[in-house]
Amino acid sequence: MCRPGKSGINRALRVPGRSRCASGLCLPDPDWASYTLGVFICLSCSGIHRNIPQVSKVKSVRLDAWEEAQVEFMASHGNDAARDKYESKVPPFYYRPTFSDCQLLREQWIRAKYERQEFTHPDKQEPYSAGYREGFLWKRGRDNGQFLSRKFVLTEREGSLKYFNRNDAKEPKAIMKIEHLNATFQPAKIGHPHGLQVTYLKDNSTRNIFVYHEDGKEIVDWFNALRAARFHYLQVAFPGASDADLVPKLSRNYLKEGYMEKTGPKGLPGLCPQDAFARGEVFIGSRESGYTVLDGLPPSTQGHHWPHGITIVTPERRFLLACETEMEQRAWVEAFRKVVDRPMLPQEYALAHRVAGGCGLRAGVHIPHAPP
Repeated sequence: MCRPGKSGINRALRVPGRSRCASGLCLPDPDWASYTLGVFICLSCSGIHRNIPQVSKVKSVRLDAWEEAQVEFMASHGNDAARDKYESKVPPFYYRPTFSDCQLLREQWIRAKYERQEFTHPDKQEPYSAGYREGFLWKRGRDNGQFLSRKFVLTEREGSLKYFNRNDAKEPKAIMKIEHLNATFQPAKIGHPHGLQVTYLKDNSTRNIFVYHEDGKEIVDWFNALRAARFHYLQVAFPGASDADLVPKLSRNYLKEGYMEKTGPKGLPGLCPQDAFARGEVFIGSRESGYTVLDGLPPSTQGHHWPHGITIVTPERRFLLACETEMEQRAWVEAFRKVVDRPMLPQEYALAHRVAGGCGLRAGVHIPHAPP
């Protein structure tokens, strides 16, 4: 047996790729290892690996005893070799989670790699790469808040996601164009660990639907199927663009979400975090197009209760917002300036006359009052 800290395990620690968790979640110096896969992993990922013992068996690098054969296996494999093997055929549209993503995305990424070996055998990618997907998801009702089973159909050829209120319905309740669709996991907001928020444009206004599926693989397959459909749409819309240019546009997590006061002649009613549609929106363009974000409000501003103001300057008008705390103000200003500082692509200028709400190629912002 080789005790922790002895020369054998130290030799294994020097294999290429050892400095980062094998999951790709960017945590440095992982202290755990799967001695059946030959990879070093972080504490968080070790818990996921323990849930697939038929594939991965885990030990602590520093606390557990190691057999010499296990040390030799780790030394002859390692994270780089495992990545070459288990990620050799990852589709460009498939979402690679980071450490800040929800547990579901991280777990399904690890299971897809090692348990199902989806990125070694492309035929296993059919559920999200075929261009067509049909099934049932639990959808939150707009009025009563109850989740009901609804049929969803994704058709890449038609460039749309549809859902039906009844199984025998001939016409869909809603048609969401892939062009203006965004999907992001929101488990805390939706109240389910598999909760997915889908945002789209209807009549130039942002709409939301909230869905989940009890099976984690199923909802992640839906998520990646939506990304695949958007990827192929963008390949046509942006001919000549590289995968590296398109992938960041497939789906977006929200930079920030919360409540502010909006001042001005037309007050907006309160917005529930799970409202189907926004009561007011502001498109945020780039600095060179005349957009900027200022600390504070004009001296003559009236009608706000919260003291920490923000002014969004657009080519048409100024939007006046107020935050309850200085910390919230700084966080919102930072989020707005990230968007303003990013140049707009030529194709994005068309969106300046519409509200993207985070679902198009450019970010937008919902601006609700504080809740009552």
